[in-house]
Amino acid sequence: MKTAEEIKRIANETISQEALAIENLNNYINDDFVKVVELIFNSKGRVIVSGIGKSANIGTKIVSTLNSTGTPSVFMHAADAIHGDLGIIQPEDIIICISKSGDTPEIKVLIPLIKNAGNKLVAIVGNMNSALAKGADYCLNSYVEREACPNNLAPTSSTTAQLVMGDALAVALLECRGFTSRDFAKYHPGGALGKRLYLKVSNLYPNNETPHVTPQTPLSEALLEITSKRLGCAAVIENDMIVGVITDGDLRRMLSNNLPINELKAEDIMTKNPKTINKSEFAITALDVMKNHSITQLLVVNDKNKYVGVIHLHDLLREGII
Repeated sequence: MKTAEEIKRIANETISQEALAIENLNNYINDDFVKVVELIFNSKGRVIVSGIGKSANIGTKIVSTLNSTGTPSVFMHAADAIHGDLGIIQPEDIIICISKSGDTPEIKVLIPLIKNAGNKLVAIVGNMNSALAKGADYCLNSYVEREACPNNLAPTSSTTAQLVMGDALAVALLECRGFTSRDFAKYHPGGALGKRLYLKVSNLYPNNETPHVTPQTPLSEALLEITSKRLGCAAVIENDMIVGVITDGDLRRMLSNNLPINELKAEDIMTKNPKTINKSEFAITALDVMKNHSITQLLVVNDKNKYVGVIHLHDLLREGII
């Protein structure tokens, strides 16, 4: 067993070796890379990514990244491809084959099949003298001087380089498409980002009570309304319009001033012109208003500016957008 210091040294050397491999990729970003980006950007087909072994694992990740950033992609295992999965490929699809050596038997069989079908073939390959490099229409060089493995055998630096080359493609395409965070959220609707960009106030406030009183409501009744509805506030409504709000803070200030609770009405302690938000606004906008004004709830109104409910900070916390 290695000592703690030796283990740390091995980890540091591995990271340094792979970082060097990635840094060297800058030397291989050439005209072929530009042409591949242009080819995929202008294509009406999909990107079919193929590989075998560890390169296949990298291929599945590249496909995931491309799909989530607006480039429709499918993974096709090289071994399965020559046993029936070639049917995945459509006439306008672009094929990306990933291989360190470029000379594995499955890849050698696959190359002429792709070429005969008339599809463009892109190689992410570490050996520019290989069958894959020579048979491809475009080559993205992912050569690494050595693996991080001390025996220079286990795919480590080479697969890292393949992954980074795939990421470079995906990000270049993303920027060419003008892909925004809102576009990204379309493909991640269940994630926190999706909720931040798509969840609306109208999705949240109906789950809450609609506490409200009139300006003439005795304060004791207003207090009961606030307590029973459990939102820390009550809208003060007159002729279907909001004229004020009573919050827990208003009640605390009233008590600290020793005002006669039995003689007061809602209008005596309410905050006039309270902050409101239209039900069609995004929930993230409600959060911004709460943060900017140091409040924990907002009264919700419809397009006619009539009170329809309350959105609370806890609603946003539950949805994970904070």
